[in-house]
Amino acid sequence: MQIGFIGLGAMGAPMVRRLAKAFPGAVSGFDVNPDVARQVCSPIDARSMTSVAEISSNSDVLFSCVPKNDVLRGVYLGNDGVASAIKSGALTIDCSTVGPDATKDVSAALAAAGVSHLDASMLGSVKQATEGTLSFVVGGDEAAFERAKPILSTLGQMIRYCGPSGSGNHMKLIHQTLVAGHAVAVAEAMGMCLATGADIETFYDIVTQGTGFAYSRYFENRVPRMRQGDFSALFMLKFMLKDARLAQAMVDDGAEKFPALAATIGTLEQGDSAGWGDADFSAAMRVIEERIGLSIER
Repeated sequence: MQIGFIGLGAMGAPMVRRLAKAFPGAVSGFDVNPDVARQVCSPIDARSMTSVAEISSNSDVLFSCVPKNDVLRGVYLGNDGVASAIKSGALTIDCSTVGPDATKDVSAALAAAGVSHLDASMLGSVKQATEGTLSFVVGGDEAAFERAKPILSTLGQMIRYCGPSGSGNHMKLIHQTLVAGHAVAVAEAMGMCLATGADIETFYDIVTQGTGFAYSRYFENRVPRMRQGDFSALFMLKFMLKDARLAQAMVDDGAEKFPALAATIGTLEQGDSAGWGDADFSAAMRVIEERIGLSIER
C-alpha cells in the first residue's frame, strides 16, 4: 500500500511524519512549494513528488490538506489533477476545512473514476497533529471509512463516521461556529471586566474554579496569554473567519437566521481588517480593546 499526501503545511507536515513512521518506505508527499516538499520528506525517508498527477498515480491512499474550496477543486478537478491521474480502486481522504458543496463535487468526479472519497475534517491544531491526537469527523461511503480508519488511527484518537459525503464538513463547520462564538464571547466578557473595573484575576478564578457553566479550556488557556499580550497564532484569526463564513453559507439566509453567528463574523472581520488576520483568533480581544479604549495586558 502506497500512501500519498498533498499539502505539507503546518498541519500536513507533522501528519506526513507520523505516516512515514507508521508505514516506512510507503509514503510520498507533494507541496505546491517544491522546497517545502523536499524539506519535509527528505529527513523521514519519504519520496518527494513533483506534481499532483505524479503523486496521485502512485498512491493507493491519497491524503490532502489544503486551505480553501477553490484550491481543493483545483487540486482534484483541475488539469492534471487527482481525478485525471489516480487509479481505480484508490481511496482519497481530504482533511481540509472546506464547504460540503466542494466536497460533493470532488466526490462525484472521483466516483466516476472508481475512487472512494472521504471528507475527514480535523479537530485540533499543530500540537495535536504532532502528537497524533487529532480528532477526525468523516463523511463518505461507510465501507471506505472502515478502510481508512486504521490509517487515520495513526494520526488521531477520536475518529467518528458522520454520514454521507459532506457530513464531516458539516460537523466541522458547525463545531467552528461554537469555537468562534466562544472566542468573541470571552473577549467581550474580558472587555466588560475592563469597562466596569471588575478584577480580571478574580473573575478568572471564578470561571476556572467555580461551579458555573462559563468554564472552557479556551478560557483557561487563552486569557493568561491575552494578559501577557501574546496573540501569536495557534490558529489564525483569518482561518477562523473563513470557517465561520463557510458555516454561514451552508444555510440559505444564514445571516438572518443565525444572528449570533453573523455578529461573530462581524467581529472577526473587524480583526482581520485591522491587521490581526495572521494572529491567533483570540485577537478578537484586540477588536474589543479598540471599541472600549482599554487594554487587557497587565
